[in-house]
Amino acid sequence: MGKRTKKIGPTRGLGARYGSTVRKRYTKIVASLKEANKCPQCSTVAVRRQSVGVWECRKCGFTFAGGAYAPITKLGVIARRTARGVQSEARLGEERTT
Repeated sequence: MGKRTKKIGPTRGLGARYGSTVRKRYTKIVASLKEANKCPQCSTVAVRRQSVGVWECRKCGFTFAGGAYAPITKLGVIARRTARGVQSEARLGEERTT
């Protein structure tokens, strides 16, 4: 018999089950979940996940809502950009009426 390879990473306990694509997705999600992220308030790399969608900076204590597996999602970035555009349009409308 040949030498067995050592299972490493988040999928080490899954073995040959569930298919390679699912195991690769799982590895990617868990790796991004565990890494430290940048705080939107103090810009320190100290943000950790508290629970699903709740993130907290360990330095300044800032708690905010984000994605389930990442503090900032693509959809959140788009929503913030859209909201900023709506606010600036509202301000321009106020300036024109006064």
